[in-house]
Amino acid sequence: MPAGPRANDDGSLSIRSRLTIPSEEIGLRVTTSGGPGGQHANRSLTRVVATFHVLESRALSDADKQRVSSALGPVVRSSASRFRSQRQNRTAALDQLADKLATALAPRTPRRATKPTKGAKIRRVDEKKARGQLKVQRRRPSED
Repeated sequence: MPAGPRANDDGSLSIRSRLTIPSEEIGLRVTTSGGPGGQHANRSLTRVVATFHVLESRALSDADKQRVSSALGPVVRSSASRFRSQRQNRTAALDQLADKLATALAPRTPRRATKPTKGAKIRRVDEKKARGQLKVQRRRPSED
């Protein structure tokens, strides 16, 4: 198994070692690629859009569904129109979809609370004092 997520030849997505999303759960749609071009440019169905409905998936556990839908929404889409070949764009769109899902499913490391250093505290207080002095200098002189 390769190190990262990838699209398999049968259209399924290998996200991690024990998670594979079957091709039946991924919708593929082909459209014409946008942009400028000459003859044949706006007639070729080469752009591929891959769609995955998170909440309808049987491959994901409830916790995984919650994690993906909170990060990416209930429907995850990926499109590719970089290549002139529909087959290459299909692979690219599936790879992008696999990357999105793998990123959303990656466990988050909790934030560790840290204290400011002594030097940072001193610099902060010195900046506050300097700012206060500047405001004092801006005041109208007293009539005493």
